[in-house]
Amino acid sequence: MYAVKEVKGIDGVFIMNNSLLTINPNPGVKVYGERIIEWGGREYRVWDPRRSKLAAAILNGLRGFSLNSDSRVLYLGASAGTTASHISDIVTDGRVYCIEFSPRMMRELLGVCESRKNMAPLLEDASRPLSYLRMVEAADLVYCDVAQPDQTRLFTENMNCFLKRDGYGLIMIKARSIDVTRSPRKIFREEVGKLESSGFRIIDQVGLNPYEKDHMAVLVKRDV
Repeated sequence: MYAVKEVKGIDGVFIMNNSLLTINPNPGVKVYGERIIEWGGREYRVWDPRRSKLAAAILNGLRGFSLNSDSRVLYLGASAGTTASHISDIVTDGRVYCIEFSPRMMRELLGVCESRKNMAPLLEDASRPLSYLRMVEAADLVYCDVAQPDQTRLFTENMNCFLKRDGYGLIMIKARSIDVTRSPRKIFREEVGKLESSGFRIIDQVGLNPYEKDHMAVLVKRDV
């Protein structure tokens, strides 16, 4: 059996034989049918890059940010909580604010949050951050996975409302949700330009192939 090692540059994320892992705070409990691995007296959950864009980005080399055990994360478009649950594994003493607009997805998300006290599910519209302004703390990371044409705008608005001065923003840009008729490469370039013109500096960017087609992860920080 291969050894479990830490991923260099990203605290709380581990790797074994090209599989990403996070420590399971609820031994024996799975979230989405993921594999469980025991090593060195700890139980790990396998982080599937085909079910999580953040896992895909990390496997493809995204670096430049880290989460601490007490970090606060604002997750826009949390869906059923697959990726959010792995972030929850990392920020054990922090909090993950999960914004989800779909009542059907929220029902699944609530099931995940029941056993994870550091996950806060909010049935809200990510394009209206003022509606949950009083419910969310200042964030060390604003993470956006919202498949809408105006995804970059709402990401920027949420960062302006919630991101700490030294915090990071990470968006999963889905080109086909913006315009199905144009080149994804041109769309990525335009969306990156929008982020820069809004006062954010690009730290890193990686494509998500072969796990997700026509997607790019873009990591930003305030340009101060």
